[in-house]
This record gives sequence, C-alpha cells and structure tokens, in this order.
Amino acid sequence: MSAPSPVDGREARVTPRAPAPVRRRPAWHRATVAAVAPETPNARRIVLDVPTWPGNDPGQHLDLRLTAEDGYQASRSYSIASAGEGAQVVLAVDRVDGGEVSPFLVDAVEVGDAVEVHGPLGGWFVWLPGRSERPVQLIAGGSGIVPLLPMVTAHAEADDPAPFRLLYAVRTPEDAFFDAELETAARAAAPLSVTRVWSRRAPAGSDAPVGRLTRDALERAVLPPDAGALVYVCGSTPFVEQVLRWLGELGHDVSDVRAERFGGA
Repeated sequence: MSAPSPVDGREARVTPRAPAPVRRRPAWHRATVAAVAPETPNARRIVLDVPTWPGNDPGQHLDLRLTAEDGYQASRSYSIASAGEGAQVVLAVDRVDGGEVSPFLVDAVEVGDAVEVHGPLGGWFVWLPGRSERPVQLIAGGSGIVPLLPMVTAHAEADDPAPFRLLYAVRTPEDAFFDAELETAARAAAPLSVTRVWSRRAPAGSDAPVGRLTRDALERAVLPPDAGALVYVCGSTPFVEQVLRWLGELGHDVSDVRAERFGGA
C-alpha cells in the first residue's frame, strides 16, 4: 500500500475510522436554563440542562417549545452549538425583530426557567471525525455559524487530518459569534483556516476590504471544485441561495453541498 500523500503542505496522518454514528431517537425532553450570557449585542448563548438528553452529532438541531401560563405554546427550531454525550445542550440564539420566540430567549429567559426540547433532529447536515478523508469547506453567514461550530470543535478535539476551512460573512466584529472558540481551533494540531468577510465594518487596524460577500471573494476563499471537499453552507435563505448559485457557477457540484437555511423566529 502506498503512503498517503501530504495535504496542504502538512504531513498526512492516518487516523482510525470512527465507529458508525450513534442512532438517537428524537423525543421531547424537559429542560432547565442553566446559564445565559451575551454572545453578540443581538444574540445570547443559552446553556440548557436536559437530564434525559441522549447526545447529538455536530450539525444537528432541535425544536424548543415555550408554554405560557395560559397554556399557549410556541415552538421554533434552533441549531445546537454543542455536540457529544452529556446532559447539557448549548444554543446561541439571534434576536429576530418581530419574532415570537427569539426575543424572549434573548431578552427575558432566566436561569431556572423551564422549557421543552425535541431532538436531536437532522442527519444530513452532520460531520463526524474519521468518517471521511475529504477536506471540509464551511460557509456561514451571521448566526449560520452556530451548527458549524460543533464540527470545528470535533475536528480539533479529534486531531482529524481532514483539512478544514471556514468562510464567515458577518456585519462587524461585534456581530461575530464564537471568536474564542474559533481562535482555539485555529491553533489546534489539526488547524482551522478562517477567512472573514466584513460587510459593514472591519476590525480596527485591519486592511481587509469591507462589503458584502461577492462571487470573486467566495472563489478566493473556498477550496476549488477539484479538491473534492464536503461543503456545508448555513445562513439566511437569501444568503444560502446566493452562495449555492455562485458555487454552481464556479464548477462545484451543488447537489453534493449540504445547506441549511433559517428565517424569522
């Protein structure tokens, strides 16, 4: 058997294949808010204690249900910012003006409050260490980074040799999610390569151009079509649809791209 060839200038490593993904049956679970913290000026990180949670894979989501004192219920789907086994689930919720659930979660929910969650949900928009030797290209717009973070963390923690890249389009530095986690992943033994596109304002001292993501900027930042990358795209519906069009025009097999869209909540 021939030796594996180097990738991106790094010595290729061979890692054992991961076991088959754990099949977890979705169910409703009672949850308690364990911690809350600002994530951005418009978003909040929420940690839930879910004693019966079966764990989840990187990229999965859940439905969260609120019940008012008069019995009225409202539920919305949210990406999960954590992965693995354990009874804690991390969300990062962006406030949607005019929304019914997200303003409450961002502005009013408190430690000790009770909610219900249904999950884990989704199997297509998932990445697991050791399951593929293909490089990975992540593309996120704003809070679309949420389901991609667990993939980044799992890749770093497993020291997986698959090259990992992230293109993150966001308005300003203050609007960026998970700065500390992305910096940690960039310093890992299997590092993450991050390109940020600032649509309104770049960090102080940066010479990066400011403006919305363009097709040319996308082409410069992402792995080329012949790299055979697994591509994950997440963001608002207009953002995802535009990125998919550009990827197709640039020669990527869009039928192989895994995409998740979000709207008002």
